[in-house]
Amino acid sequence: MNKEKQIIRNWLKVFIASLFISGLTAIPVEQELTYVVAHFPFEGSIKGWLEEVLIGIQHTSKDHPFLFYGYDWLAFAHFVLAILFIGPFRDPVKNKWVIQFGIIACILIIPFALIAGHFRGMPFWWRLVDCSFGIIGLFPLMICLKNIKRLEVEEKEKSETKEAFDLLIA
Repeated sequence: MNKEKQIIRNWLKVFIASLFISGLTAIPVEQELTYVVAHFPFEGSIKGWLEEVLIGIQHTSKDHPFLFYGYDWLAFAHFVLAILFIGPFRDPVKNKWVIQFGIIACILIIPFALIAGHFRGMPFWWRLVDCSFGIIGLFPLMICLKNIKRLEVEEKEKSETKEAFDLLIA
């Protein structure tokens, strides 16, 4: 396996694992938030916000547990998206579109978080945290895309060389 393919595979392993872990964390949200609030090392506005969110989660869990089905679907979407990136893991050039799709999705996180977060009353700093997931996700995907472009050039050169050789022996 050449260097570019190995770089792509390594970064996709990180990206796929991150998507999968993000999905897993959506399911036990009440337990996770309870733990974070209990062990948060700093007092202040961030801890106060987390406590407020926990209270909302606890009330929802008690009075309307069916709403957490949305978190289950959020987790499912992360799992399905992780599976999608197996395509470029196997054949990066053929499945370049998946990487491009991921880049577009990462970019769209930013306006979505800023706009939807505003209308849902999320603090601005929390919206920036959400935006950071899109920004962080761009790095491995851009590295993959750059290496896929190198692979495309290699494959084109090999194809042209083979065609020239076939013409010579024909």
